[in-house]
Amino acid sequence: MTDEQQSGPIDEAPAADEAPQYGVGPFSIREVALAGTWIVAFVVSFFPIYGEVGSGPSVWSSGIDWVLTIGVPTVAVFLVVLRRLSPQGIRRVGSLGIDQFASVAFSVATVLWLTIIWNSFITLANHREFLATWVVWVEFFLMLAGVLLTAFAPFIAPFAQDFRDRPEVPAHRNARPVRPVSPRPAPVRPEPAEEAEPAPYAEAAPYAAGAPYTEGVFDGAPAGAYGAPGETRVDERPAEARASDDFTTTVLPVDRQETDVVAPDEIIAADRDVVEEPRATEPAHARESFEHVENPSSTVEPAAATAPQHQAFWALVPEERDVVDEIGIPVFRIGPTAWALVIEDRGDAFVVRHEDGRIGYLHDVSGVTRG
Repeated sequence: MTDEQQSGPIDEAPAADEAPQYGVGPFSIREVALAGTWIVAFVVSFFPIYGEVGSGPSVWSSGIDWVLTIGVPTVAVFLVVLRRLSPQGIRRVGSLGIDQFASVAFSVATVLWLTIIWNSFITLANHREFLATWVVWVEFFLMLAGVLLTAFAPFIAPFAQDFRDRPEVPAHRNARPVRPVSPRPAPVRPEPAEEAEPAPYAEAAPYAAGAPYTEGVFDGAPAGAYGAPGETRVDERPAEARASDDFTTTVLPVDRQETDVVAPDEIIAADRDVVEEPRATEPAHARESFEHVENPSSTVEPAAATAPQHQAFWALVPEERDVVDEIGIPVFRIGPTAWALVIEDRGDAFVVRHEDGRIGYLHDVSGVTRG
Protein backbone atom coordinates (compact mmCIF):
# COMPACT_ATOMS: atom_id res chain seq x y z
CA MET A 1 0.00 0.00 0.00
CA THR A 2 1.35 3.42 -0.91
CA ASP A 3 1.90 6.29 1.48
CA GLU A 4 -0.96 8.23 -0.11
CA GLN A 5 -3.35 5.45 0.82
CA GLN A 6 -1.91 5.31 4.32
CA SER A 7 -2.53 9.02 4.90
CA GLY A 8 -6.14 8.84 3.72
CA PRO A 9 -9.16 9.33 5.99
CA ILE A 10 -9.67 6.83 8.78
CA ASP A 11 -13.13 5.70 9.75
CA GLU A 12 -13.20 5.90 13.52
CA ALA A 13 -16.87 5.00 13.90
CA PRO A 14 -17.25 2.04 16.29
CA ALA A 15 -18.62 -1.22 14.97
CA ALA A 16 -22.00 -2.51 16.02
CA ASP A 17 -20.56 -5.18 18.34
CA GLU A 18 -18.23 -2.76 20.18
CA ALA A 19 -19.15 -1.46 23.63
CA PRO A 20 -19.67 2.33 23.69
CA GLN A 21 -17.02 4.48 25.39
CA TYR A 22 -18.23 7.27 27.65
CA GLY A 23 -16.23 10.28 28.74
CA VAL A 24 -16.42 14.03 29.24
CA GLY A 25 -17.59 15.60 26.01
CA PRO A 26 -15.42 14.45 23.11
CA PHE A 27 -12.61 13.39 25.47
CA SER A 28 -12.13 10.05 27.20
CA ILE A 29 -11.58 9.69 30.96
CA ARG A 30 -7.88 9.06 30.41
CA GLU A 31 -7.46 12.18 28.27
CA VAL A 32 -9.28 14.32 30.84
CA ALA A 33 -7.06 12.98 33.64
CA LEU A 34 -3.93 13.60 31.53
CA ALA A 35 -4.99 17.17 30.74
CA GLY A 36 -5.72 17.89 34.41
CA THR A 37 -2.31 16.52 35.45
CA TRP A 38 -0.60 18.75 32.90
CA ILE A 39 -2.49 21.89 34.02
CA VAL A 40 -1.34 21.44 37.64
CA ALA A 41 2.26 20.75 36.52
CA PHE A 42 2.27 23.80 34.23
CA VAL A 43 1.08 26.15 37.00
CA VAL A 44 3.51 24.74 39.60
CA SER A 45 6.45 25.12 37.16
CA PHE A 46 6.42 28.91 37.66
CA PHE A 47 7.42 28.54 41.32
CA PRO A 48 11.12 28.42 42.33
CA ILE A 49 12.82 25.04 42.18
CA TYR A 50 15.85 26.17 44.30
CA GLY A 51 16.15 28.38 47.34
CA GLU A 52 13.33 30.19 49.12
CA VAL A 53 9.87 30.64 47.65
CA GLY A 54 9.60 33.96 45.85
CA SER A 55 13.34 34.53 45.52
CA GLY A 56 14.79 31.42 43.80
CA PRO A 57 14.81 30.67 40.06
CA SER A 58 12.05 28.67 38.41
CA VAL A 59 12.50 26.05 35.71
CA TRP A 60 11.67 28.71 33.10
CA SER A 61 14.68 30.82 34.12
CA SER A 62 17.21 27.95 34.39
CA GLY A 63 18.57 27.92 30.84
CA ILE A 64 16.84 25.48 28.51
CA ASP A 65 15.85 23.00 31.22
CA TRP A 66 12.22 23.92 30.61
CA VAL A 67 12.27 22.33 27.12
CA LEU A 68 12.27 18.71 28.34
CA THR A 69 10.89 19.19 31.87
CA ILE A 70 7.63 20.98 30.95
CA GLY A 71 7.83 22.08 27.27
CA VAL A 72 7.68 18.69 25.55
CA PRO A 73 4.87 17.37 27.84
CA THR A 74 2.92 20.52 26.96
CA VAL A 75 3.24 19.73 23.25
CA ALA A 76 2.14 16.12 23.88
CA VAL A 77 -1.03 17.17 25.72
CA PHE A 78 -1.80 19.74 23.00
CA LEU A 79 -1.59 16.99 20.32
CA VAL A 80 -3.86 14.67 22.36
CA VAL A 81 -6.50 17.44 22.57
CA LEU A 82 -6.07 18.35 18.87
CA ARG A 83 -6.59 14.72 17.85
CA ARG A 84 -10.09 14.74 19.35
CA LEU A 85 -11.04 18.15 17.99
CA SER A 86 -9.60 17.47 14.49
CA PRO A 87 -9.47 13.71 13.77
CA GLN A 88 -7.98 14.27 10.28
CA GLY A 89 -5.22 16.59 11.58
CA ILE A 90 -1.85 15.58 12.94
CA ARG A 91 -1.91 11.86 13.75
CA ARG A 92 1.78 11.18 14.34
CA VAL A 93 5.06 12.85 15.23
CA GLY A 94 7.63 11.39 12.86
CA SER A 95 7.11 7.64 13.07
CA LEU A 96 5.51 7.83 16.55
CA GLY A 97 1.79 7.99 17.19
CA ILE A 98 0.35 10.69 19.45
CA ASP A 99 0.11 8.35 22.46
CA GLN A 100 3.63 7.03 21.83
CA PHE A 101 5.01 10.57 21.68
CA ALA A 102 3.19 11.46 24.93
CA SER A 103 4.68 8.40 26.64
CA VAL A 104 8.20 9.42 25.62
CA ALA A 105 7.64 13.06 26.64
CA PHE A 106 6.39 12.31 30.16
CA SER A 107 9.04 9.60 30.66
CA VAL A 108 11.90 11.98 29.79
CA ALA A 109 10.42 14.73 31.99
CA THR A 110 10.13 12.32 34.92
CA VAL A 111 13.78 11.34 34.62
CA LEU A 112 14.90 15.01 34.54
CA TRP A 113 12.91 15.95 37.67
CA LEU A 114 14.32 12.88 39.40
CA THR A 115 17.82 14.05 38.41
CA ILE A 116 17.25 17.38 40.20
CA ILE A 117 16.13 15.53 43.35
CA TRP A 118 19.15 13.20 43.17
CA ASN A 119 21.57 16.11 42.83
CA SER A 120 19.94 17.78 45.86
CA PHE A 121 20.59 14.67 47.95
CA ILE A 122 24.23 14.70 46.84
CA THR A 123 24.50 18.34 47.92
CA LEU A 124 22.86 17.47 51.26
CA ALA A 125 25.44 14.74 51.86
CA ASN A 126 28.38 17.03 51.06
CA HIS A 127 27.30 20.45 52.33
CA ARG A 128 24.44 19.65 54.70
CA GLU A 129 22.01 21.60 52.51
CA PHE A 130 19.06 20.37 50.44
CA LEU A 131 18.65 22.77 47.51
CA ALA A 132 15.46 21.50 45.83
CA THR A 133 12.11 22.96 46.93
CA TRP A 134 8.71 21.33 47.14
CA VAL A 135 8.11 22.26 43.48
CA VAL A 136 10.56 19.58 42.33
CA TRP A 137 8.76 16.90 44.34
CA VAL A 138 5.35 17.92 42.99
CA GLU A 139 6.59 18.04 39.42
CA PHE A 140 8.22 14.63 39.76
CA PHE A 141 5.02 12.93 40.96
CA LEU A 142 2.87 14.75 38.39
CA MET A 143 5.13 13.62 35.54
CA LEU A 144 5.13 10.09 36.99
CA ALA A 145 1.32 10.22 36.86
CA GLY A 146 1.59 11.25 33.22
CA VAL A 147 3.69 8.14 32.54
CA LEU A 148 0.99 5.98 34.12
CA LEU A 149 -1.68 7.68 31.96
CA THR A 150 0.29 7.14 28.73
CA ALA A 151 2.76 4.26 28.83
CA PHE A 152 0.94 2.06 31.37
CA ALA A 153 -2.65 3.09 30.61
CA PRO A 154 -3.40 -0.02 28.45
CA PHE A 155 -2.75 -2.15 31.56
CA ILE A 156 -4.90 -0.08 33.99
CA ALA A 157 -8.58 -1.06 34.01
CA PRO A 158 -10.27 2.39 33.97
CA PHE A 159 -8.06 3.66 31.12
CA ALA A 160 -7.64 0.48 29.05
CA GLN A 161 -10.98 1.10 27.31
CA ASP A 162 -9.41 4.05 25.47
CA PHE A 163 -7.06 1.64 23.63
CA ARG A 164 -9.54 -1.18 22.99
CA ASP A 165 -11.24 -1.70 19.58
CA ARG A 166 -9.32 1.05 17.81
CA PRO A 167 -9.42 0.95 13.98
CA GLU A 168 -6.45 -0.75 12.38
CA VAL A 169 -4.30 1.34 10.05
CA PRO A 170 -1.00 0.52 8.27
CA ALA A 171 2.08 1.37 10.28
CA HIS A 172 4.35 4.22 9.24
CA ARG A 173 7.16 3.01 6.99
CA ASN A 174 9.74 4.06 9.63
CA ALA A 175 7.96 1.84 12.18
CA ARG A 176 7.80 -1.26 9.96
CA PRO A 177 10.25 -4.18 10.16
CA VAL A 178 13.56 -3.41 8.52
CA ARG A 179 14.51 -4.88 5.16
CA PRO A 180 17.25 -7.54 5.04
CA VAL A 181 20.68 -6.32 3.95
CA SER A 182 22.23 -8.32 1.13
CA PRO A 183 26.02 -8.65 0.88
CA ARG A 184 27.52 -6.55 -1.86
CA PRO A 185 28.99 -8.73 -4.63
CA ALA A 186 32.74 -8.52 -5.03
CA PRO A 187 33.81 -6.74 -8.21
CA VAL A 188 35.21 -9.04 -10.88
CA ARG A 189 38.12 -7.64 -12.83
CA PRO A 190 38.32 -8.92 -16.41
CA GLU A 191 41.65 -10.45 -17.39
CA PRO A 192 43.45 -8.50 -20.12
CA ALA A 193 43.36 -10.24 -23.48
CA GLU A 194 46.67 -11.37 -24.89
CA GLU A 195 47.51 -9.53 -28.09
CA ALA A 196 48.74 -11.75 -30.91
CA GLU A 197 52.11 -10.83 -32.32
CA PRO A 198 51.90 -9.73 -35.97
CA ALA A 199 53.60 -11.99 -38.51
CA PRO A 200 56.83 -10.54 -39.95
CA TYR A 201 56.59 -9.18 -43.46
CA ALA A 202 58.27 -11.35 -46.12
CA GLU A 203 60.99 -9.65 -48.08
CA ALA A 204 60.40 -9.41 -51.82
CA ALA A 205 62.76 -11.43 -54.01
CA PRO A 206 65.11 -9.27 -56.11
CA TYR A 207 64.59 -9.07 -59.83
CA ALA A 208 66.93 -11.39 -61.72
CA ALA A 209 68.43 -10.45 -65.06
CA GLY A 210 66.87 -12.32 -67.95
CA ALA A 211 63.82 -13.34 -65.95
CA PRO A 212 60.44 -12.78 -67.61
CA TYR A 213 59.00 -9.38 -66.75
CA THR A 214 55.69 -9.58 -64.84
CA GLU A 215 53.68 -6.59 -63.80
CA GLY A 216 50.32 -6.48 -62.12
CA VAL A 217 50.56 -9.98 -60.68
CA PHE A 218 48.48 -10.24 -57.50
CA ASP A 219 50.59 -10.47 -54.35
CA GLY A 220 48.80 -13.59 -53.30
CA ALA A 221 49.93 -15.57 -56.34
CA PRO A 222 52.33 -18.38 -55.43
CA ALA A 223 55.90 -18.33 -56.63
CA GLY A 224 56.58 -20.43 -59.70
CA ALA A 225 53.01 -20.29 -60.97
CA TYR A 226 54.15 -18.59 -64.13
CA GLY A 227 56.93 -19.81 -66.43
CA ALA A 228 58.45 -19.08 -69.75
CA PRO A 229 56.26 -19.03 -72.86
CA GLY A 230 55.52 -22.44 -74.22
CA GLU A 231 56.48 -24.15 -71.00
CA THR A 232 53.86 -26.34 -69.39
CA ARG A 233 53.84 -26.57 -65.66
CA VAL A 234 51.79 -28.77 -63.38
CA ASP A 235 50.15 -26.96 -60.49
CA GLU A 236 51.14 -28.91 -57.43
CA ARG A 237 49.21 -26.75 -54.97
CA PRO A 238 46.23 -28.17 -53.02
CA ALA A 239 42.71 -27.89 -54.41
CA GLU A 240 41.74 -25.11 -51.95
CA ALA A 241 44.62 -22.93 -53.17
CA ARG A 242 43.78 -23.61 -56.81
CA ALA A 243 40.14 -22.72 -56.21
CA SER A 244 41.19 -19.33 -54.82
CA ASP A 245 42.66 -18.43 -58.22
CA ASP A 246 39.11 -17.63 -59.36
CA PHE A 247 39.25 -14.53 -57.19
CA THR A 248 42.57 -13.21 -58.56
CA THR A 249 43.38 -11.19 -61.64
CA THR A 250 46.33 -12.52 -63.58
CA VAL A 251 48.34 -10.59 -66.20
CA LEU A 252 50.23 -12.83 -68.57
CA PRO A 253 53.93 -11.96 -69.02
CA VAL A 254 55.31 -10.62 -72.26
CA ASP A 255 58.63 -11.91 -73.51
CA ARG A 256 60.84 -9.00 -74.29
CA GLN A 257 63.26 -11.09 -76.40
CA GLU A 258 60.59 -11.86 -79.02
CA THR A 259 59.39 -8.31 -79.40
CA ASP A 260 62.40 -6.20 -80.22
CA VAL A 261 60.56 -3.81 -82.54
CA VAL A 262 56.81 -3.54 -82.12
CA ALA A 263 54.50 -1.33 -84.13
CA PRO A 264 52.16 1.01 -82.29
CA ASP A 265 49.08 -0.79 -83.59
CA GLU A 266 50.39 -4.10 -82.28
CA ILE A 267 51.05 -2.57 -78.86
CA ILE A 268 47.46 -1.29 -78.69
CA ALA A 269 46.08 -4.67 -79.77
CA ALA A 270 48.28 -6.51 -77.30
CA ASP A 271 47.20 -4.23 -74.48
CA ARG A 272 43.57 -4.79 -75.43
CA ASP A 273 44.07 -8.53 -75.33
CA VAL A 274 45.86 -8.38 -72.00
CA VAL A 275 43.12 -6.24 -70.46
CA GLU A 276 40.21 -8.21 -71.90
CA GLU A 277 41.60 -11.67 -71.09
CA PRO A 278 41.31 -11.48 -67.27
CA ARG A 279 37.91 -9.90 -67.68
CA ALA A 280 36.77 -13.00 -69.57
CA THR A 281 37.98 -15.22 -66.76
CA GLU A 282 36.63 -12.94 -64.04
CA PRO A 283 34.55 -14.99 -61.59
CA ALA A 284 30.88 -14.36 -61.12
CA HIS A 285 31.54 -13.13 -57.55
CA ALA A 286 33.52 -10.13 -58.78
CA ARG A 287 30.89 -8.86 -61.21
CA GLU A 288 29.35 -5.55 -60.34
CA SER A 289 25.74 -6.71 -60.52
CA PHE A 290 22.95 -7.42 -58.10
CA GLU A 291 22.31 -10.95 -59.34
CA HIS A 292 22.39 -13.70 -56.76
CA VAL A 293 25.21 -16.16 -57.57
CA GLU A 294 25.47 -19.36 -55.62
CA ASN A 295 28.94 -20.45 -54.63
CA PRO A 296 29.01 -24.09 -53.61
CA SER A 297 32.51 -23.76 -52.17
CA SER A 298 31.55 -21.04 -49.72
CA THR A 299 29.41 -21.49 -46.65
CA VAL A 300 27.32 -18.65 -45.27
CA GLU A 301 26.61 -18.95 -41.58
CA PRO A 302 23.23 -17.69 -40.43
CA ALA A 303 23.27 -14.60 -38.27
CA ALA A 304 22.78 -15.16 -34.58
CA ALA A 305 19.29 -14.55 -33.35
CA THR A 306 18.83 -11.19 -31.80
CA ALA A 307 18.31 -11.41 -28.06
CA PRO A 308 14.87 -10.19 -26.95
CA GLN A 309 14.86 -6.71 -25.50
CA HIS A 310 12.91 -5.91 -22.36
CA GLN A 311 10.68 -2.87 -22.66
CA ALA A 312 9.02 -1.18 -19.66
CA PHE A 313 5.24 -0.83 -19.59
CA TRP A 314 2.44 0.13 -17.21
CA ALA A 315 0.37 -2.55 -15.52
CA LEU A 316 -2.87 -2.50 -13.53
CA VAL A 317 -3.77 -5.41 -11.23
CA PRO A 318 -7.40 -6.28 -10.47
CA GLU A 319 -6.85 -6.46 -6.68
CA GLU A 320 -4.28 -5.61 -4.01
CA ARG A 321 -1.11 -7.71 -4.52
CA ASP A 322 2.21 -7.85 -2.69
CA VAL A 323 5.47 -6.98 -4.43
CA VAL A 324 8.28 -8.93 -2.71
CA ASP A 325 12.07 -8.90 -2.79
CA GLU A 326 14.43 -11.73 -3.76
CA ILE A 327 13.73 -13.79 -0.63
CA GLY A 328 9.96 -13.25 -0.56
CA ILE A 329 9.62 -10.43 1.99
CA PRO A 330 6.92 -7.90 0.97
CA VAL A 331 8.42 -4.56 -0.07
CA PHE A 332 5.26 -2.66 -1.07
CA ARG A 333 1.83 -3.28 -2.55
CA ILE A 334 0.09 -2.31 -5.76
CA GLY A 335 -3.62 -2.14 -6.33
CA PRO A 336 -6.31 -1.42 -8.90
CA THR A 337 -6.39 2.30 -8.07
CA ALA A 338 -3.02 3.19 -9.61
CA TRP A 339 -0.87 2.00 -12.50
CA ALA A 340 2.43 0.33 -11.64
CA LEU A 341 5.62 0.58 -13.71
CA VAL A 342 6.92 -2.82 -14.88
CA ILE A 343 10.55 -2.56 -16.00
CA GLU A 344 10.97 -6.22 -16.98
CA ASP A 345 8.65 -9.06 -17.95
CA ARG A 346 10.07 -12.46 -16.94
CA GLY A 347 7.09 -14.49 -18.04
CA ASP A 348 5.90 -15.81 -14.69
CA ALA A 349 6.89 -12.64 -12.77
CA PHE A 350 7.12 -8.87 -13.27
CA VAL A 351 9.90 -6.65 -12.01
CA VAL A 352 8.03 -3.61 -10.62
CA ARG A 353 9.52 -0.25 -9.62
CA HIS A 354 7.87 1.90 -6.94
CA GLU A 355 7.60 5.67 -7.34
CA ASP A 356 10.20 6.15 -4.58
CA GLY A 357 12.75 3.93 -6.34
CA ARG A 358 12.16 0.59 -4.58
CA ILE A 359 12.17 -2.49 -6.84
CA GLY A 360 10.40 -5.80 -6.21
CA TYR A 361 8.92 -8.85 -7.93
CA LEU A 362 5.23 -9.48 -8.66
CA HIS A 363 4.72 -13.25 -8.93
CA ASP A 364 0.94 -13.21 -9.38
CA VAL A 365 0.60 -11.85 -12.94
CA SER A 366 -2.85 -13.23 -13.69
CA GLY A 367 -5.46 -10.76 -14.89
CA VAL A 368 -2.95 -7.90 -15.27
CA THR A 369 -3.96 -5.12 -17.69
CA ARG A 370 -1.07 -3.76 -19.72
CA GLY A 371 -0.96 -0.07 -20.52
